[in-house]
Amino acid sequence: MRTDSSPGTDPSLGVLPAREHLPAGVGDAPVLDVVIPVYNEERDLGPCVRRLHQHLVGTFPYRFRITIADNASTDATPDVAAALAASLPEVRHARLEQKGRGRALRTVWSASDAPVLAYMDVDLSTDLNALLPLVAPLISGHSDLAIGSRLARSSRVVRGPKREFISRAYNLILRGSLQARFSDAQCGFKAIRRDVARVLLPLVEDTGWFFDTEMLVLAERAGLRIHEVPVDWVDDPDSTVHIVKTATDDLKGVWRVGKALAVGALPLDRLARPFGDDPRDRQVPGVPRGLARQLVGFCVVGALSTLVYLLLYSGFRTFTGSQVANALALLVSAVANTAANRRLTFGVRGRDRAVRHQAQGLVVFAIGLALTSGSLAALGAASADPAHSTELAVLVAANLAATVLRFLLFRAWVFPEPTAPAPPPVPGAPDASRPTYDHELRTGR
Repeated sequence: MRTDSSPGTDPSLGVLPAREHLPAGVGDAPVLDVVIPVYNEERDLGPCVRRLHQHLVGTFPYRFRITIADNASTDATPDVAAALAASLPEVRHARLEQKGRGRALRTVWSASDAPVLAYMDVDLSTDLNALLPLVAPLISGHSDLAIGSRLARSSRVVRGPKREFISRAYNLILRGSLQARFSDAQCGFKAIRRDVARVLLPLVEDTGWFFDTEMLVLAERAGLRIHEVPVDWVDDPDSTVHIVKTATDDLKGVWRVGKALAVGALPLDRLARPFGDDPRDRQVPGVPRGLARQLVGFCVVGALSTLVYLLLYSGFRTFTGSQVANALALLVSAVANTAANRRLTFGVRGRDRAVRHQAQGLVVFAIGLALTSGSLAALGAASADPAHSTELAVLVAANLAATVLRFLLFRAWVFPEPTAPAPPPVPGAPDASRPTYDHELRTGR
């Protein structure tokens, strides 16, 4: 997937390294660091950590660490955490003097040396058997983030109707406002690769409960892969989460992130992978790269642009001639069309070369203007006073022709596919230019 890198970086290299399987048993650092953020949890902390530790010792095949992130607790939680760290060698604790789950996760994850970072709630509402499936795609290099989902079809969830309604309503809001495709933003059971966290976490502003959602939305918009694991989940009736305040803060966060994404204020190009890491970057003989997806995106953007164009033309036509109204409507819709196709159809992110792309889009606009203006001129020559509906019909036909030409020019000139250098030959690999053994058996040669 193509991404324009920030100025001064090589777009062919990206910022994130290519995903690779983590080596097993190398070095003394743990592969997994599970963070448990807590605030005044002196009663539940001990049983939770011991149960998690026992589960990891018995089932997890890599080195691990459990980190207790104390969010400025005012009860005996720090003493319990210190006692657990002293008695269990894989457990450590960190003390923060400010509250906030997001702040705790950012602080501990940023300082951790483990290549896979996870967190879970202290109540252990999620069945621990989902922990290995959660982190396995990150260890293998398959995914960048992983989340537990209580809303997947195969999940088994026990909770009251109030929390069920709030959870589903919140996720519907995310889908409608931020176009989120993940199913469960707030399940306290998530993991991320450290190389991704190093670049992604500085972009996340929230320090409270919206931290999860913001992290996932930015990761998804940047093209990172999010793996979802169906979980068994039992509601904690003693949960201290303030539902109304949390919901209000989350809605404020949705508005803030949506506005930042709309104006392009977030440098998501920093999360680019090297060209070729995405299989859609590969050139397959006989298969135009990304053509089907680009056609769908271009048609959707084109339909909306045509509607905007016709509305603008009708508005401008009330106080000016047809040629001027056509030029103004086409100019405004062309700028919006180029910006939408740049991001949605051809997957170009970042502000680099945006001005150049708009300039090239204006050249394409001039060609479309010539087609539509020529059509109006021909109509005027054929009829001295054509009906408004006839003008619109002629413009629609002319715009269809201009649309086909616009797509071809966008794909071949404005947003061409980058070319990657051919990979070096692998020692011992078959030479593609020579007949294979299977070919010799079939042909007898």
